[in-house]
Amino acid sequence: MSLKKNYRSCKALSRQTDKDRYLSALFAPKEKRRYLFALSAFNFEIARIRDHISEPMMGELRLQWWRDAVDSNAAGDASRAPIASAIADTIRNFDLPRASLHELIDARTFDLYDDPMETLERLEIYLDSTSGSLMRLAAKILSDLETTEISETTTHAGRAYAITGLLRAFAHHAARGQLYVPLNVLTRHGATRDDVISGLATEGIGKALREMRDLARFHLMEAQKRMAGLPKGILPAFLSIEMVPGYLARMEKPDYDPFRTQVAIPQWLRPWTLWRAARRFKSRC
Repeated sequence: MSLKKNYRSCKALSRQTDKDRYLSALFAPKEKRRYLFALSAFNFEIARIRDHISEPMMGELRLQWWRDAVDSNAAGDASRAPIASAIADTIRNFDLPRASLHELIDARTFDLYDDPMETLERLEIYLDSTSGSLMRLAAKILSDLETTEISETTTHAGRAYAITGLLRAFAHHAARGQLYVPLNVLTRHGATRDDVISGLATEGIGKALREMRDLARFHLMEAQKRMAGLPKGILPAFLSIEMVPGYLARMEKPDYDPFRTQVAIPQWLRPWTLWRAARRFKSRC
């Protein structure tokens, strides 16, 4: 398969599975979009490993395959895998730090097991290593600048988007025995891991989820403040966080049930939301 076809595969996968980042990438310069699609597709492949294994060891082996692909130690296999080939080309073109890609892969080891997230501090490390690393890599593709403002934006934007994503997937994770809402947050509100795994929408769980939404909103506001001062060319790396308010608002409606409500935004509303945000930020630059 040619490199162009590999990138087309990444674009199709990103459009199908990661619509927020796909739409955000459309605001980037045309010549850089395919690299953002490759990054999105790579992230999806790593994130979905748990869904396709019967035991953690199989997932560990798959993660190792991706580590080798990132390091070009699996060149033969990678040449037959369109996403691995595209991400390898993206690494070469932009001198992406392999340490950040390894950080993302390593963090996903947590997903393979049913151990609960113990503390908020541990969750933040996970968020920074997954969503944060992804945004940091996207920012490098769009600009070679490395500033404190960009670093801080990456931290807050990554946490805002990832917390919201985990809350949207709360029921899915609970159904298969996973818990990303930290135990110390649940305990603070009188809820337990067993409540979550059992699918009991208790008052304590409701309060714990509200605290997590408040935390996502805090990081969103901090990210938006910093985005206003960034070069406009780098904004697509962070633009997906503009979907966060809509998701959080859906979770705060009276009929919201964390174990049954599908938290989504209408397809027609997504591009309009991002377009409006892009215009707003550009006008401040």
